[in-house]
Amino acid sequence: MDYDLCVIGGGINGCGIARDAAGRGLKVLLVEAQDLASATSSCSTKLVHGGLRYLEHYEFRLVKESLKEREVLLKAAPHIVWPLDFILPHDQHLRPYWMIKAGLMLYDFLGGRKRLKKSEALDFATSALADPLEDKYERGFLYADCWVEDSRLVVLNAMDAYERGAVVMPQTACMDLTPSQDKESWNVNLQNMLNGDQFTVSAGMVVNAAGPWVRSLLDVSSITHEENEFTPNVKLVKGSHIVVPKLYDGDQTFILQQPDGRIIFTIPYEHHYSLIGTTDVVHDGDPSHAAIDDAEIEYLCDAVNRSLKKKVTREDIVWSYSGVRSLVDDGEKNASKVTRDYKLYVDERHGPPIISVFGGKITTYRKLAEHVMDRVATFHDAPLKPWTQNAFLPGGDVPDGDFQGFVGGLIAQYDFLPAYLIHRYARAYGTRVKAILGSAKTAEDLGVHYGDDIFEAEMIYLIKYEFAQNLDDILWRRSKLGLHISAKTFENLQNGFAAIAMKAHAEEGRYKNAAA
Repeated sequence: MDYDLCVIGGGINGCGIARDAAGRGLKVLLVEAQDLASATSSCSTKLVHGGLRYLEHYEFRLVKESLKEREVLLKAAPHIVWPLDFILPHDQHLRPYWMIKAGLMLYDFLGGRKRLKKSEALDFATSALADPLEDKYERGFLYADCWVEDSRLVVLNAMDAYERGAVVMPQTACMDLTPSQDKESWNVNLQNMLNGDQFTVSAGMVVNAAGPWVRSLLDVSSITHEENEFTPNVKLVKGSHIVVPKLYDGDQTFILQQPDGRIIFTIPYEHHYSLIGTTDVVHDGDPSHAAIDDAEIEYLCDAVNRSLKKKVTREDIVWSYSGVRSLVDDGEKNASKVTRDYKLYVDERHGPPIISVFGGKITTYRKLAEHVMDRVATFHDAPLKPWTQNAFLPGGDVPDGDFQGFVGGLIAQYDFLPAYLIHRYARAYGTRVKAILGSAKTAEDLGVHYGDDIFEAEMIYLIKYEFAQNLDDILWRRSKLGLHISAKTFENLQNGFAAIAMKAHAEEGRYKNAAA
């Protein structure tokens, strides 16, 4: 047998499961048809949060688990996860003041806060935090949740899985699954999406974490029950976001209540922009082709324009993105009310077991992985003990968790580089930044400069250690440099990418991981 476990899907759930399994000593294969985090997991609102509105749907277990995971992720990856202040203006025509106050008290209680501040009521007449809001709001609330670089969280989990022995294959599609003749393992039929080669591996178990494609993989492999009694259907829900020039100064995020009962976030984004989202629309098409539509644009612009002094039009949009969530089809017609909780389905009817993951959210991916591995452990004689609760993600072992102190030390050491660039490196790579900067004494030591402070050393690192295979992987998932670089810099990178990749691949195999 080639592998103990094959994980299908390179989103946050699949990469989290592969990491956990590899750390428990299993021989693991992770496959993804496109790039890591190429779909839903790079298209979130990028928050690690409990989901305040989920309290209205009585999803207390999900909220409690999510709130506790904020603290775990803050400790594991302080470079890509950090606290945000949320301002919730009270609209007397929507939820009552007492209801919001009670909900935030419950939010604080369920969360078991250690690093995050307690919620509080605000008088907007005396709070500068409310200055961007229209004057019609007199009071509201402040509470804390967290930001996460979502696609980087996915990649760091894949890196950790690899460094613990997993085989990680992006751009490798699972075409179908068939049980072996002796019913002891799965034949996993794969295709390299870059060159078209097809091949088969065997695995004792499979975890189907294919996100929006979780059900279609089962269908094409004839694993679903004929009468559909065993395996649930999925409801695909599209969430779209828009990015506009910065709407206000300050680091606060606004959570804006809408007349239909939903909420919209406005979040400071990439220093120069504001991120606005998200929508909730049932999606019937191919998840690969999800894109924002005119109605969603109008909805998001209207949401901002009801509440902020600075107005937004569709002409202000510099970028948009859409992701499709695969939620358990619980019969709920309103997409916003469909549960965001995850469900695991174990199927042994074909001989070897397969676990399919339905639903989930980025905040709870680590607990979801633990729960999957609890199921996996029942099929193994040796105990497979949990370990991720207190483990750092790659780059997260910042001394004493003091990120600002860490950045200050780097600025002093590499004083030949602009401070903003050092800060960007530290935010993206944490302690792994030393694999890029190393013993450099001048900017020239970082190799070719392609413009806008993009150096060859960073590009090589991303190809060698972070599974990047093209410019799109680098500019839009490993980073958001695509929002910042000039057309000339992009042209330079396009022209130089083949040489960068050749150099990166020539150096492969010299290290087991970037910390070596």
